[in-house]
This record gives sequence, structure tokens and C-alpha cells, in this order.
Amino acid sequence: MAKKYNIVAIKWIQLPPGWWVTYINERKDVDVAWGGGPTLFDVLYSRGLLAPLTTHEVLNAVNQIPNTIAGAPMKRVDSEGKVYWVAAAIASFGFTVNHDKLVIYGLPVPKSWSDLGSATFGKSLIDFGAPAVGIADPTQSTSNTRMYEIILQRYDWDEGWKLLTAMAANAQVYSGSGDVRDAVIRGDIAVGITIDFYGYTAHLQNPSCEYIIPSGETIVNGDPIALVATSKHPEVAQAFIAWVLTEGQKIWLDPEINRLPANPSVFNTPEGAKRSDLKEAFDVALHTSQIQFNDTLAVMYESAMRYYFKAVLVDLNSELKQVWVKLLTKYINNEINDEQFKKYLNELGSPLTYVDPLTGKEVTFTQDDAIRVNAEIGKDPKVIDHYMLAWKKAASERYQKILSELGS
Repeated sequence: MAKKYNIVAIKWIQLPPGWWVTYINERKDVDVAWGGGPTLFDVLYSRGLLAPLTTHEVLNAVNQIPNTIAGAPMKRVDSEGKVYWVAAAIASFGFTVNHDKLVIYGLPVPKSWSDLGSATFGKSLIDFGAPAVGIADPTQSTSNTRMYEIILQRYDWDEGWKLLTAMAANAQVYSGSGDVRDAVIRGDIAVGITIDFYGYTAHLQNPSCEYIIPSGETIVNGDPIALVATSKHPEVAQAFIAWVLTEGQKIWLDPEINRLPANPSVFNTPEGAKRSDLKEAFDVALHTSQIQFNDTLAVMYESAMRYYFKAVLVDLNSELKQVWVKLLTKYINNEINDEQFKKYLNELGSPLTYVDPLTGKEVTFTQDDAIRVNAEIGKDPKVIDHYMLAWKKAASERYQKILSELGS
């Protein structure tokens, strides 16, 4: 196909998700968007940065992709029936464990997100001076962003933030999701939150690693590919997309990649027949018990959620850990009871009340407030820094207050 369309080179541009809109608008010549989850592509779609797929070749390829997999949409289709993005691969979200490290730390195999934020998984901080859990900065990882959104919708906003706070307190925070995977493979941590194919790769590189889907607490995503509205070569770009959705699906089967294809017919090829393990994983994903996930809602608060998480749980992680270790120590030593522990945990993780930098008014970071802040960020990205400073100030004051109470 490359010969047919005289494609002699492809320029790959890797950017954090927060930069995609700015980069596309500034460059004005990006042809294809690929990678990242559907929320990111719906943001591009809502900003008018995607163009509909139109050529016969690409539409024939699109028709080979199921409209839904495990109830999740694999295409973004408008009211006129035009397709704006289509899944090139599918993924579930869970965690990868290193069984050898679990044994060393004396930890059980986790089954749910709540296990990762439990006092049990915090004990390694006290017994070994090292975190058992690994997570990634959501401003650098679309897959981790999606997992945090899953938790917020599975446990509801307030309880979700309490769990995310405890999970971050238990965790080593890495720059990207690939760093989390590698840390599990090496045995630096006992469990890391990962997208599915990172778990499959981890198992191939270290058989003591296993990918676990938290039953009833995940979703199956389609990872999209799309034609960008700024493309100066739309016919050629669509030819590339058509190839990705057909012959190119075989690349997912490479043992260095291990992704689940969006086009199931790839398993009928000689290459597909050799990857019975991926076929089994694909079938498991098809029948995975998942939550009812509201993608539209996630888009409405996503940017605000990501930067709040970074400000409060990533940038101030050492302060958070100081409080958490003190709290766990007192709890384990029976200096505080279950009720007191739960009280402090609620106080530690509840959405912050902060002074809004735009209005000067005191507000709480409720889901509605996150949607409001998200809209402000959309109008002027420069306000992100002001909000992050306000959130950090409020979080630091909370951490010091609780630490002081525990000290006394």
C-alpha cells in the first residue's frame, strides 16, 4: 500500500496528551492522530480537529471493525453517519503484579482497586521503607488517566478521591506508564496499575508477573486512529489508516508489543494462529464484567482532574507519604482504632476546599466544580498554573494539620 500511494517516510511525533490540541493547531499539517484513548480523541473531535473518513478503501477497513466490543464503542460516528475515529486496538485496565515481590512483602494478590489503597498494601512503607504500589502521573499517561476516571466513576467522586489519595500514598509515582510496567518486571514494586498489553509484555519478560483485571471494576476501551483536519495529504493518510486496520493488525501480535487487535479476523491468519495466548486474552476481554462508564462525563472534567491529581497527589507525594506513614504506624500499633483511622482517611482524601484563583471565593473540588474548572482551562490554558498553586496550598495545609494532630 505504501508503494501504491508513494509513501516513502512517516514522521512520528510523540507528545503527552495535554499537548495534542496545541500542537495540531500550531503545526497545521498533522495528518494522523493515533494512540491514546477515546476521551482524548473525543476532545479532538469536539474541537473540530478531526476530519471524517471518506475513501472507499478506508471505509471498507472500518467496516471490518466491530461497532462495539464488550459494550464499548469502537467508532465515533456523528448524526449523519460519518466516522471520525475508529479503534485500531482494544485494551482493558487493571494491574500487573510481581508474585515474587508480593511474597517478599507478605502481601496477598490484589483483586480490586481498593486493595491498592489499603492499609495492608501500605505496610511495606513501614516494614521495608519502600512502596509496594506503582502509579503514573496522569499528565503523562492517558492509560493511567483512564484508570483514575474508572475509579472515580466506580466508587463515586468523593469516595473515589479518598481511594486515589490512599493509593498515591502507598505508591511510587512514575513519570509514565511504561516506567510502572518496567518497575514491576524488575521487582522494584509488587504491583503497578497498567493497561492490559503492558501486563502481557511483563509476563513474557518475567513469568512471575501476571496481569489482573479487577472484575466489575474496569472497562474495555478502543484505542483510536483518526484523520486530522489539518492533513495536507488526506487520501494518503486514509490509506495508512486503512492499512493499520487490516494488514497492519498483525503488528500487534509481535511479542515485543502484545496488543489486542480491534480487527478479530487477524487471528485467522498464520501469524494470529501462533498467538493463542492473545486470542485467549481477547476472548477474556470480550466477556469482562465492566462498569457503566460515562465517557461524556469523563471528558467534561478530565483536564481539571488530571491537574488536580498532579498538584495534590504527585507534586506533594512526599508530604502525603509523611502523613500516611504516621497514620499507618499509629493504626498498626493500636494507638488509634478503626473508627479514628477511617476518620483521618476521610479527612486526608476528601476533595479539597480551596480559594479559587479567578474569583477569590472559597470552593470545594466537587465533580461540578471540576467541570467548571475544566471549562476555564479550555478557555485559557494559562489558568492551569494558578489552579495548581491554589490546590497545592490547600493540600499542604491539610497534610500539615493532620500530621500535627497525629503528632500530638
